[in-house]
Amino acid sequence: MPEHLMPDHPLRHVLRQLTPACCPGRVNFHCHTIFSDGSLTPLELAQQALELGLEHLAITDHHSLAAHGPAMEVFKAAASEGRAVPSFWRGVEISCLLEGCLVHVLVLGFDADHPSLEPYLQGRALVGPALQAEAVLEAGRQAGGLLLLAHPARYRLPFQRLIAAADRLGFDGAEAWYDYQMQSRWTPTPLVCEAIAAELQQRGLLMSCGTDTHGLALLGR
Repeated sequence: MPEHLMPDHPLRHVLRQLTPACCPGRVNFHCHTIFSDGSLTPLELAQQALELGLEHLAITDHHSLAAHGPAMEVFKAAASEGRAVPSFWRGVEISCLLEGCLVHVLVLGFDADHPSLEPYLQGRALVGPALQAEAVLEAGRQAGGLLLLAHPARYRLPFQRLIAAADRLGFDGAEAWYDYQMQSRWTPTPLVCEAIAAELQQRGLLMSCGTDTHGLALLGR
């Protein structure tokens, strides 16, 4: 959501402080469980987050919030024992069309009880007008979330064009740091990520990062 429409979202401050060194040891705003196309159970993912000492975490399964409750129970139990737990932000990854290109959008920090996003949380991408980026943006706005274009350099259109289009629509930002080489331990890809970060900075957009974990280790993809 454009900053003038939601200037006080608490996640904005967190994202503004991020650097390429924050992921994967301090923050992770993009990862998956068995409730979409990941290999980790929510319990396993939450336990790894505790072991890593993550400060901020969002589980972003595709079109599903099913992992959020079980992971939250792990964190509640750990906190009751006096352990440090991450700030756990509600997240989801939604497919949509931007400039006629199928892309993924991370919606973070939203109200799960708001009905606007409910059609997008049924385990599958929608079709028709609801698949358009404008529709996803509006649904995410109504639910009070921030919307970020995921891994901008993974699509058939240049990231510059997609980021420009997302900016015009009012997206909050994009995933600046991402391991496009998919190494065993997450490392932001040189040059590509630097160019994306520069584009976002020039436009005054927020930057995010995450491992996009689909395997069994939260330190890599």
